[in-house]
Amino acid sequence: MAGSAQSQSPLSGVRIVESSLLGPAAITTHLVDLGAEVIKVESPSGDYVREMTWPIVEGVSLMHLHLNRGKRSITLDLKSPAGVAIYKELVASADAVVEAMRPGALARLGLGFEDLEAVNPRIVFCSISGYGATGPYKDMPSHGIAYDVWAGLVNPAYDEDGYCYIPEHPSMGIHAGPLMGALGILAGIVRARATGQGCEMELAQSDAAAYMDWYRSESWVAYERPEDVVTGNKSDNYVRRAPGTAGMKEGVRYNMYDSADGQVLFMASEQAFWKNFCEALGRMDLFERWPGSKFADHARGNRELQKELREIFRTRTTAEWVAWSDEVNTPIAPVNTPKTIVDDPQFKARFDWLDHETHGADMLQLPIHFGGDVSLVDPALAPAVGEHTDAVLRDVLGYDDARVAAARESGALG
Repeated sequence: MAGSAQSQSPLSGVRIVESSLLGPAAITTHLVDLGAEVIKVESPSGDYVREMTWPIVEGVSLMHLHLNRGKRSITLDLKSPAGVAIYKELVASADAVVEAMRPGALARLGLGFEDLEAVNPRIVFCSISGYGATGPYKDMPSHGIAYDVWAGLVNPAYDEDGYCYIPEHPSMGIHAGPLMGALGILAGIVRARATGQGCEMELAQSDAAAYMDWYRSESWVAYERPEDVVTGNKSDNYVRRAPGTAGMKEGVRYNMYDSADGQVLFMASEQAFWKNFCEALGRMDLFERWPGSKFADHARGNRELQKELREIFRTRTTAEWVAWSDEVNTPIAPVNTPKTIVDDPQFKARFDWLDHETHGADMLQLPIHFGGDVSLVDPALAPAVGEHTDAVLRDVLGYDDARVAAARESGALG
């Protein structure tokens, strides 16, 4: 829920200067929602994120409206000494600087960490890019899906004519990377405020995608050790399954089933939940025949039981099964899509929307719920290029009309 005039946002008083292009700007979106002031420094031509992807809402991309909401935009020509000087003035009172583009872009303009540390010893400098600042891919151009396919998260698909294509999938790197970066920035600010010393950090969206899939990659590495050292689960007679969700395919007490009007996910891998399910259905014969192990038993490969469950789950709607599972204490979840999730009652109870009348598009707010008088902010509409240039110069740097005019005359503002 957006904050009121009496509430206090958690990051009130935190100021961040951001130089970003496209999706990596998400690194500060979360911080804006938490109350940080973010000054987005753009080139005179602006960040072309406003024209990228789909949908386009009244001439502006949803991506821009979401990622840059609540930020203030100032244009500076960082190829001019006057523009660089103003950038350093902004950094002097900031807590952090974000370089959300190819690594080293600011350093090449004389605005790298060492340059800015000389201006503000407490500055936290965070660079977020596609492949990071090291490694053979560091200078390669890329877009968001590259990080997911690089990390092994997306399997190629083929159409009826045999052409390979990108299948629908949830994006990972472009979301996980900024979240990890925001965490790092906050850690750096906490340290800087305690010690008076800033720090430099960098991260890659590709790294974040791979890290978020740690369970599969670490399982494969573990399986390289001898089979008498690294085994499967007790309930599988210690036989190794395929890592991660690939090992779920043959599950029976933990798998998806068709309901009367959709699908449900059944998750009775613990014996106690399985017993609750059978008792409530009046089918203790299923439990007595296949009681299973105490924990993590999916009745793997039991087609006879799977056939019984398939017929059982077809007798009720998804909503009926979900309500029933709550009553009898056995885990059953609805299977949603990105389109249907917004109508799910749990979703409706948990998420707050930023309305399109105020914010340009209907957007989800950060799903953190505070108690008391602490709350998220209601961010302003994502800015037009340079929309706040004069206001930032006056409010943050204390420029009067003459200095603003002089900055513009010098070419610093583009």
